[in-house]
Amino acid sequence: MAKLYFYYASMNAGKSTTLLQADFNYRERGMKTVLFTAAIDTRSGAGTIGSRIGLARQAIGFDAETDLHASVLAQDGPIACVLVDEAQFLSAAQVDQLARLADEARVPVLAYGLRTDFRGDLFPGSARLLAIADALVELKSVCECGAKATMNLRVDAQGRAVADGAQTEIGGNDRYVPLCRKHFNQRRAAAK
Repeated sequence: MAKLYFYYASMNAGKSTTLLQADFNYRERGMKTVLFTAAIDTRSGAGTIGSRIGLARQAIGFDAETDLHASVLAQDGPIACVLVDEAQFLSAAQVDQLARLADEARVPVLAYGLRTDFRGDLFPGSARLLAIADALVELKSVCECGAKATMNLRVDAQGRAVADGAQTEIGGNDRYVPLCRKHFNQRRAAAK
């Protein structure tokens, strides 16, 4: 039985690197994969999954209108695995499409993304993945104090915490800092 996996973490935990390694493992054995990434994230180039350590691979960009189930079924040949980067940007309906791929087409789906936004709230895609994924895997990142980072603090150009704004703002180390809950709350309180 194929499963729907959700690998989640704060920023800088190596989610994209882990996804690219899994993809490499399948392809090295001659198996075909399908990769998706959020079209809104163009930091590594449009339709590219890129990691901070320099690994990159082309992927299909998805937006709110993309039917992931149909996209995968339209591919030639047998698909061994579907890998999704930036899974927090999926809609609940798209997560259900991925579950159908696992359940009906018997294709394993590995989704990688953030659990929460800069306010500590769940993203819609992450909420649905947490609700229905067969396996939840937390990848670890480290806070500046050495504890496990579970939160994503948005910062401005001067490094000060940002408490308000749109849920989605694409950025890397220039805009987000992974922190433990204690330091996340302290930095947000100091910003008010």
